[in-house]
Amino acid sequence: MMREGEVEAAMVADMRAFGRFYTRQIGLLEEGLHRSAFSLTEARVLYELAHRDGLTASVLGQDLGLDAGYLSRLLKRFEEQGLLTRRAAADDGRRQVLALTPEGQAAFAPLNEASRAEVEALLARLPCADRAALVGAMARVRRLLGDPPERPAILRDLRPGDIGWIAHRQGLLYATEYGFDLTFEALVAEILAAFVRDFDPARAGAWIAEQAGEVTGSVFLAPASAGAGPASETVGKLRLLYVEPSARGQGLGRRLTAACIAGARERGYRQLTLWTNDVLGAARRIYAEAGFRLVESAPHRSFGQDLVGETWVLDL
Repeated sequence: MMREGEVEAAMVADMRAFGRFYTRQIGLLEEGLHRSAFSLTEARVLYELAHRDGLTASVLGQDLGLDAGYLSRLLKRFEEQGLLTRRAAADDGRRQVLALTPEGQAAFAPLNEASRAEVEALLARLPCADRAALVGAMARVRRLLGDPPERPAILRDLRPGDIGWIAHRQGLLYATEYGFDLTFEALVAEILAAFVRDFDPARAGAWIAEQAGEVTGSVFLAPASAGAGPASETVGKLRLLYVEPSARGQGLGRRLTAACIAGARERGYRQLTLWTNDVLGAARRIYAEAGFRLVESAPHRSFGQDLVGETWVLDL
């Protein structure tokens, strides 16, 4: 068994193999990027200068991870070619702000267009579903490696394919993070199947978080107990809140919880309840911050673990 922090040699080899494959796919092995006179690094510097205002050499070098001396020589070469100018910053004359000249913009434009056309041609070879899957996978790679998302997640309605995917992801995540066995995934699948089978938009709702075409979280609202008398009409249940590890730290769990609470109010519920376990610390903090109060707890043996189940309630 591998210890935390150890990396399998096969994983290292696979990641290196992907790097070699991808650099070949997008033409990074050519002497000039996209058959231009610019290297990959030069093209990336031009891109940053074309798309960001107020850049200084120090910020540019830090963001791109470039050696200061190497970047200084590159920028000097751009100046000598008439592609770049420097001016003193308005708020601090000691800082030199970089900007492309009209000649620099003209040099960058065909490079940018060639890159766009090359990627478009690459995507055009794929069916629409595979394009979305590829872009979503790339976005997930970026998030996993620490690149913050460019756009916040959207919350959308349930779509075909979501039910199976959410059961799969929750089963896998809870097994990895808490040691839950297959009975947990079976329970999630049963809850979701019942949600679809008994769905009434006047009493139930689903909010699916999506970023770059990939599901990154979800939450469901359902009646607390169907057919249990008049009280069942006024009590809703928040179910199956989860956020993908790669999307955590963005406040997405709070957004999903807030959406479910708002949905419960819109449907006329007077109270919202939920059941969770004490090991789910992040979720419990979200519930407490949203105003839920813990009203009952009891030990139980479920999903192959000794747990403490908790019932939380929010008066609406």
